[in-house]
Amino acid sequence: MKDLDRALADITAIRSQLARGTQFRGYGPVTVAATGLLALLAAALQALYLPDPGAAPLAWLALWSGMAVLAVIIAAAEMVARSRREHGGLADEMLYAAVEQYIPAGVAGTLLTVVLYRYAADALPLLPGLWQIVFSLGVFASSRALPRGMFAVGVWYLAAGLASLALADAAPFSPLAMAVPFGAGQFLMAFVLYRATGGDDGED
Repeated sequence: MKDLDRALADITAIRSQLARGTQFRGYGPVTVAATGLLALLAAALQALYLPDPGAAPLAWLALWSGMAVLAVIIAAAEMVARSRREHGGLADEMLYAAVEQYIPAGVAGTLLTVVLYRYAADALPLLPGLWQIVFSLGVFASSRALPRGMFAVGVWYLAAGLASLALADAAPFSPLAMAVPFGAGQFLMAFVLYRATGGDDGED
C-alpha cells in the first residue's frame, strides 16, 4: 500500500512539473479584451455618477472592486472551459499553476485596499497606481508560462502604476488613472495572446 501511495504521489508530482513547464493556453484574446472594455465602462460610470469620488470613497471602491470581481469571474469561466479544451488531462494542473501565480498579487492588492481605506483614507488616491503595480507583479510571476510578449504587458502595468502614483496629487481619483492603464493593458495582453495563437482565438 505504501508503494502504491508513493507511486501515486510521484505521478502527481510529475504531472505538476509538466504543467509548470507547459505554456498555459487558458486565456483567450477576446475575453481579455472584454475585461479591458470593463475598465472603460467603469471609468465612464465614474465620470457620470461619481463626479467627486473623494466625497464618496466607498462608492468609488465599490465601483472598481465590482468591475474587478466581474472581470475575474469572466476570465475564470473561460480559463476553465478553454483549459479543458486546450490541455486535456493536464487541465486541472495547468489551472492550479496559473491561479497559484496570481494569488499573492491578488491577496496583496486586496489587503492593501482594506488597510488604506481603514487606516489611511487620505492615501486612497494612490490606489490606482498601487493596483497597477501589484497587477504587474502578477503578470511578471505568470509570464514564464505565457507567450514571450507578456513580459511587455508587465512592464506596461509597472510603468503605468508609477506614472499614476506620480500624478495622483494633480488629479486624485481621475477615471483616466484606471481607464488608460487597465484598458490599454488588457488590449495589449489580448494582442499578445492573439499573435501567439496565430490569429486563432479558439473560442466558440
